[in-house]
Amino acid sequence: MINFYDSYLILSKVFSDGAYIKQSVNETPIEQINKPYTIKICYGVLDKNVELDYYIKRLCEKSPKLKIKILLKIGFYAIKYLNNTPFAVTDSLVELTKKLGKGANAGFINATIRAFIASDIPLPTEKIEYLSVKYSFPEFAVKRLIEFYGEEKAESIMAFDSEYTFVRFNCGVDGEKYLTEKGLNYEKTPFYNLYSVPNMKMNEDFYNGTYTFQSIGSVAICQAVGTGKRFLDACAAPGGKSVLLADSFESVTSLELHEHRCELINSYITRMKKTNVTVICHDSTKFDLSLGKFDAVLCDVPCSGFGTFKNNPDVKINKSESIFSGLNKAQLDILLASANYLNVGGKLVYSTCSFVDDENDKIVEKFLSCNDDFAALQIVSPLNNVKKNYGLQFLPDISFGAGFYVSVMKKIK
Repeated sequence: MINFYDSYLILSKVFSDGAYIKQSVNETPIEQINKPYTIKICYGVLDKNVELDYYIKRLCEKSPKLKIKILLKIGFYAIKYLNNTPFAVTDSLVELTKKLGKGANAGFINATIRAFIASDIPLPTEKIEYLSVKYSFPEFAVKRLIEFYGEEKAESIMAFDSEYTFVRFNCGVDGEKYLTEKGLNYEKTPFYNLYSVPNMKMNEDFYNGTYTFQSIGSVAICQAVGTGKRFLDACAAPGGKSVLLADSFESVTSLELHEHRCELINSYITRMKKTNVTVICHDSTKFDLSLGKFDAVLCDVPCSGFGTFKNNPDVKINKSESIFSGLNKAQLDILLASANYLNVGGKLVYSTCSFVDDENDKIVEKFLSCNDDFAALQIVSPLNNVKKNYGLQFLPDISFGAGFYVSVMKKIK
């Protein structure tokens, strides 16, 4: 009998409560012997959610209740993508249906999974729906990607299916020597002391500050910030950029809205042994005169997170096109408030982990249209990118899996 119970509990929190997958995994007691399998099921179902929904619509006359939908998605994914024995999947889900007090639906679960096994369900013929189902992206996101990048490039972005684990070594540590001595396979990146290390396992050197895990997009954004005396990180949690830039500035001030996330930043600072970073709980949509002036300000604003879809497949669910309007207001508000902290000649850096122009170039354009004391700078990066009107767009299929955007503006008067 296959244990799908833990996967069901985790996915229920994501689908019904809107919890983040990482949060749900951390908060759910998981049978340790099956943990890798359980997590693979959860991430896989979320990654293929649109496709699995499509199968349910094709096989069921009426849409099942959410609990039954989750069970069916688990079964479909386990059979199609994990090659689990169909009868074992079916029997296990029937028993789990009874365990959940939904015994009346056991026959429906049995029949639907058997129909799935016996059917060869074709993909839709309409182009947008076809791409949406094939790559499990919401239709509105497919339309936006085609609008911004064209059909061929949009499909290349959605088709990206590689996984990277990036390890950044602390200043003063020879990362290449460390990895070689440990006998670990690695790939160099264009950035100092940052390596792609498949299957890197956290050990005591993580806790003593020898290295940390940090995305290549995050490091690319830090490079765009540059160096100076005083640096302000306006949206700092969980703290990776503040910690890295502590090596490039005399002092760093890290702002974060939520107290518990301030604690995360402080623990990161302590682990990486940085002594020039100050964390302040503050709403970055509001200007605080008492913070003083800075040589550089980074606004790594809240965003849709679509650029991180491979590591965070839950960014693709429970979202509609309306998500952008609320985010756009906060993004622009943070930029407008943060601009007040800069010295003349200072740099205002705007970044997101999204490849949607609504959150990127269009926000910078709005900001510049009402701030003639700022000018966008032409910037370059050693990481492959697409040049936009006001910044650089990193895309998963060309940028080591990164889906980030960065723009640098200079205060000219």
